[in-house]
Order: sequence, then C-alpha cells, then structure tokens
Amino acid sequence: MVRRKSALAFAAVATLGPLAIAAAADASLGKDLGATIALQGMPCDKVVDAKRNSDSDYTATCKDGNRYHVFVDASGRVVVQKI
Repeated sequence: MVRRKSALAFAAVATLGPLAIAAAADASLGKDLGATIALQGMPCDKVVDAKRNSDSDYTATCKDGNRYHVFVDASGRVVVQKI
C-alpha cells in the first residue's frame, strides 16, 4: 500500500512538475513585462496574461484592461505600445 502511494506521488510529481516550472516562468515573465511597462510610464497594475509573439516580442494584458505590445526594435530599444 505504501509502495503504491509512493508510486502515485512520484507519477504526479513527474507529470505536474513541468507545469509548475512553466507556471513559475509565466509569473516571472508577467512581472518582467509589468516592470517594463511601468518603466515606460504606462499604467498596468498587474499583468494577467502574456503571449509570446516571437523572440523579444510580447502582447501583455493587464488586470485593469490595458493591453500592450512590448518588443525590442531594430536598434535594440525596448518599445511599449498601447493596443
């Protein structure tokens, strides 16, 4: 019985572990995007959704409803545009 519970617990961690890592990465990305938006002087209380469009190109949705396109332009500058 104990062996079966251990196997079940291991299977759960093995299956859900990558999801936990992905969730942590998403949370970190949301904080980074939120800080970037704030540094550009735009209002965003909290990023609730972030979509990666391509390398260094994101669409962020804030809790207050504001949406932003955050990307790095050809000269290497970070640009935040309200959508």
